[in-house]
Amino acid sequence: MTTGAVEPHEVTDRPVIRVGAPTERRNPLSVDLDLMSTRDVLSVINDADRRVPAAVAAVLDQIAVTVDLAVTALREGRRVHYFGAGTSGRLGVLDVAELAPTFNSPRDWFCAHLAGGPDAMWRAVENAEDDTRGGAAEAADCVRAGDVVVGLAASGRTPYVLGALAASRAKGAATVLLCANPEAEAAGSVDVFIGVDTGPEVVTGSTRMKAGTAQKLVLNTFSTAVMVRLGRVYSNLMIDMVATNAKLRGRMISILMEATGCSEEICRRALHEADGDLKTALVSLVSGAGVPAARAALARSSHQVRGALALLAS
Repeated sequence: MTTGAVEPHEVTDRPVIRVGAPTERRNPLSVDLDLMSTRDVLSVINDADRRVPAAVAAVLDQIAVTVDLAVTALREGRRVHYFGAGTSGRLGVLDVAELAPTFNSPRDWFCAHLAGGPDAMWRAVENAEDDTRGGAAEAADCVRAGDVVVGLAASGRTPYVLGALAASRAKGAATVLLCANPEAEAAGSVDVFIGVDTGPEVVTGSTRMKAGTAQKLVLNTFSTAVMVRLGRVYSNLMIDMVATNAKLRGRMISILMEATGCSEEICRRALHEADGDLKTALVSLVSGAGVPAARAALARSSHQVRGALALLAS
C-alpha cells in the first residue's frame, strides 16, 4: 500500500546541508516545551516574541537606507523586487498584495517573487529554495538597472535568494538582504545588509515564528515609510486608499473630516464633486480652491498634497 511517506534511503540519497544560522540553534528556554501546560507554552512563545521589536529597532539605520534607495528608484520609474522562499517569500507576497489597496500604488512598483511560483503560497515546493540558477534566471528576466532588489531569507543563505541577488547586482540593481542571521556570509555581497538578531526559535528551526515576525515588521516598516516619502500619506492619514467596500467608503469620509475639520455633509459633497478622488477633495477643501484647480495643482506637484497646497497658497 502506498502511504505517501518518504523511504529512509530516499532522504539519505539526496543532498543534505546543515545550516548553522542562529534560527537553527536550540532555545534553552523551550527545551521542555512538550511537557508544559498549554498556558506555559503560550507564555514561552509570547516572552520570545517580545524580543522581536527590539531586534528590529537595532537595524532601523539599515532600513532607512533601503527606504531611500527605493524612493529614489520609484521616482525614476524603476521597481522594487522581493525574492524569497517559504515563509520569507510568502511574507513578501503579502506585503506587495497590501500596498495597492492601502496606498493605491501602481501595481508594477513592487514585485514579489516566490521560489516555486504561486503554488508555493499554499504548499512546500520541493527543492525550490535550493535552486540558485532558478533565482538568478528569474532576476535576470525581470530586474533592470536602477531597481532595488530585497532578498528575504531567514538563514541568510537560501540559494534561490542569493542567486537572484547576484544576478540583480550584475544587472545594476541595488541589492538588500533581509535575514535573521547577523552572521550571514552573504552580508558582504549586497549593498545593504539587514541582519535582525532574533536568536533561536521556540520550536527549533521554525522560522515562521520570531524570524518571520521580524521580517513582517521590517517589511511593514519599509514599505509604509516608502509610501509616506512618496506622498501617499497626509499627516498620518491614508489619502490614496482604494475604497472597495462600504467600510472603506466610510473611512474616506472620516479621513476628509479629520483632515479638514469640515462636516460630514460638506465632505460628502466635496468627494462627489471630485468624482471620488480623496486627494482632490482634500486639497479643494483645505485650500478653498475649486476641484479643477485642486486637480491641476496635484498634477503639477506629482500628486503630493502638501506640494499642491503650497502651489495654491502662492
